[in-house]
Amino acid sequence: MSTQQKEICPRLSKAMDLLGKRWNALIIYQLLQGPQRFSSIEQSLPISGRLLSERLKELEQEQIVQRIVNEMKPTRSEYALTEKGWALEATVRSIEGWSKQWID
Repeated sequence: MSTQQKEICPRLSKAMDLLGKRWNALIIYQLLQGPQRFSSIEQSLPISGRLLSERLKELEQEQIVQRIVNEMKPTRSEYALTEKGWALEATVRSIEGWSKQWID
C-alpha cells in the first residue's frame, strides 16, 4: 500500500493490516465460540504452537483478546475476546457469509 493510500484512511489501513495478518481473523473466528484454552485453539487451526502464541500476544496487545488465568490447581488459562474483539463479530460473520456465496 502506498503512502498516499495510508494517508487517505490510516485507520482502515491499520484494521486491514491487523485482520489481514495470517491467522488473526481465524483466531478471532474461533474465539467467537467462546473462551478456549490454548490447546483447543491450536487443535482447531493448522498453525504451530509458536506462531499461535505470537498471534495471541499480538491480539492481546491490540486489546482484541484477553488471557484469563484460573488460579485453581492446576493453573489453567483461557483466551477470550474482549469487548473490542466482540465488536468484530459482525465483520467476521459478514466475510464468512460472503465467502460461502462467492468462494469455491
